[in-house]
Amino acid sequence: YLDDGDLPIDNNWVENRIRPIALGRQNWLFAGSLRAGKRAAAVMSLIHSAKLNGLDPYVYLRDVLERLPTQPASRICELMPHHWRCEERLI
Repeated sequence: YLDDGDLPIDNNWVENRIRPIALGRQNWLFAGSLRAGKRAAAVMSLIHSAKLNGLDPYVYLRDVLERLPTQPASRICELMPHHWRCEERLI
């Protein structure tokens, strides 16, 4: 960074991005079983995919879990984060 003023002095940006992984590493060792660990990994992947697609994970998961029981199997890909569109529901 001494030769190029465009380079940052620290790597805080990277450290902030990997912090959730580092903090959770020890907790993930105690998922209970291999199947529970695989389920946790699938849910975390879905949440992270929602974040990468600019979605609020809570809103996304709530809508998907409400729609999932009635969603036809042939249209299940519509619920993936990169295809998902929130349906406005009247209460």
